[in-house]
Amino acid sequence: MEEVIHEYVRKMKIEAGLNEQLVYDAWDAVSGVAEYTVSKYLRNGVLYCSMSSSVVRSRIFPKRDDLLKKVNDYLREDELFVPDDPRTGFVKQIILK
Repeated sequence: MEEVIHEYVRKMKIEAGLNEQLVYDAWDAVSGVAEYTVSKYLRNGVLYCSMSSSVVRSRIFPKRDDLLKKVNDYLREDELFVPDDPRTGFVKQIILK
């Protein structure tokens, strides 16, 4: 069944959009600050997150590397994530705004 789903995603050419949404979901799941995240976007492997609270942003800023690892680990666990997609893959960096 897993192979059928992966083949369908590739045939429909939706892996980039699906990966992007999965990255956003991973951030929400592992960061613990989803309610303070106003907007997110992914460009060239960099996840940009705008925060509504400067206090929250300053508290998680030193934890960016740990969050990066957790986001990518979360993505590895997701069977719908396509890691070899050239447009969107694993997150390389997190920028907090």
